[in-house]
Amino acid sequence: MTISIQGVSVSRGIAIGRVHRIKDDQIDAPEYIIKSKQIDAEISRLNEAIKNAHGELRAIRDNIPSSTSKNIAEFINTHLLMLEDNALTEEPKTIIREKLCNAEWALKLQRDALVNVFDEMADTYLRTRKDDVDHVVNRILRVLLKQTPIIEKYPEKQLKNKLIVADDLTPADTVLMQHYGIAGFATEFGGSTSHTAILARNLRIPAVVGLHGAKKLIKNDDYAILDGDSGIILINPDETILNDYKKKQKEVKKYYVSLEKLKDSPAKSMDGIDITLMANIELPGDFERVRDVGADGVGLYRTEFLYMNRNNPPDEEEHYETYINVINALRGLPLTIRTVDLGADKEVDGMGRRSSHMRSNPALGLRAVRLCLKEPDFFRPQLRAILRASAFGPIRIMIPMLTNLDEMQQVLFMINELKSELDNESIDYDSQIKIGGMIEVPASAICADIFASKLDFLSIGTNDLIQYTMAIDRVNDEVNYLYDPLNPAVLRLIRMTINAGHKANIPVSMCGEMAGEKEHTKLLLGLGLREFSIHPATILEVKEIINKTNINDLERLTDEALMNKIKK
Repeated sequence: MTISIQGVSVSRGIAIGRVHRIKDDQIDAPEYIIKSKQIDAEISRLNEAIKNAHGELRAIRDNIPSSTSKNIAEFINTHLLMLEDNALTEEPKTIIREKLCNAEWALKLQRDALVNVFDEMADTYLRTRKDDVDHVVNRILRVLLKQTPIIEKYPEKQLKNKLIVADDLTPADTVLMQHYGIAGFATEFGGSTSHTAILARNLRIPAVVGLHGAKKLIKNDDYAILDGDSGIILINPDETILNDYKKKQKEVKKYYVSLEKLKDSPAKSMDGIDITLMANIELPGDFERVRDVGADGVGLYRTEFLYMNRNNPPDEEEHYETYINVINALRGLPLTIRTVDLGADKEVDGMGRRSSHMRSNPALGLRAVRLCLKEPDFFRPQLRAILRASAFGPIRIMIPMLTNLDEMQQVLFMINELKSELDNESIDYDSQIKIGGMIEVPASAICADIFASKLDFLSIGTNDLIQYTMAIDRVNDEVNYLYDPLNPAVLRLIRMTINAGHKANIPVSMCGEMAGEKEHTKLLLGLGLREFSIHPATILEVKEIINKTNINDLERLTDEALMNKIKK
């Protein structure tokens, strides 16, 4: 009998083969009190473990095949940088000295503190960065306990062409598995915004996550189909299902080959309407991929990575040098920098401050532009650096989570003040730099016409807009079934925003995940969207749909479909 298990699709494609279950040998780290005279020895143990963990990751990075995109190494570099961060290298030593506990225990205590901080973050994308903390700490713990990392203990030939089933996987695991030639992977935990998921998409490894309880149903050596498009895994499929999927698998491979031919062609509908396809970017190494897929530029550059895993915020010069490097990498392509979207309830995010008490719902608290306006000394260095960098390439400033006009006016006033400062100092900048706002709460969507009259562009952040509209946390398994991009209320807010931009004659883009899901492309075109900002891995798929679409026909059909959905 065929068993079907539903999970979350994170990387498209179909994989067929035998299952290899990765045994999750739990890290049973000891906890014991040491004597004062043992402190130095315990700290030496920790130092040596961190050094060896660093060496293991360097070896994985340095053995990435030269044919692989250079940005793949950035995911390993992220973990290497964490191994050099005081939050993981110095704080555990302080705990050892103060609590007289062994290195493993100190490391676990610090990990728990860091994970709690990430759990309180409002931004879903940032919240999943706690996985990176877990991955790095577990690697150090395995060195301390003389345990081989899970994937690295398997011979290469043992995993070739296999479907890997595991509790969770690290980015390093994913790189190794691609090197080993696995067919695809499925995990019980994980989310679509984890670095492992992003890496799977970049490497085009079919992957499904969030298969809770799957290991109870899946046995080692089961024959299975992993459908990365639908987010399901089929165990022991019958002959009819297997043949259908083998045919589909061949079609998918041909499809991806055909997509490569589109990277140098424009995104233009059959009735001649030009569409802008921009990329969402997080890490500096991602910029190579922007050019690889022929993106029109960067529509969302997240800057939060500059603030993570440090005790003090980045200064103006660090911001400036980062943006200059990005401008150079893009070689003339436009860059949209989103100002920092962090919350006030974090102690290690580089803000150099602590909140008076933890908030129960950080998504509704002091975050993004609210925090920046409350802490102008935290905000001004970034804005000033962006202005200075604008002299060297086409840059736009995008303000996240605007909810009212007062916030917008305060930001505009602050930018004008900084322009005056730069004028007085004879420092060049783009005096006509475009300033836009993210529409990601219902309040700003309803008042989109007012924002559109004051700003140069708008960008719809559907991830937050949907969860705020539906009053749910989309990473909460108990309510995320209500996360529905096609809910009429959501579609009305999207259309309202797009129409406001059209009337004000300013561009409106969409930078949330909905924009990169090809099953929604025609709907969004029908709603009037003409600028998409999506993950580089999905740009060619969206372009292919655009090039085969008659938008004028779509707009009429979308009107009718939306009215029918609302009436129902």
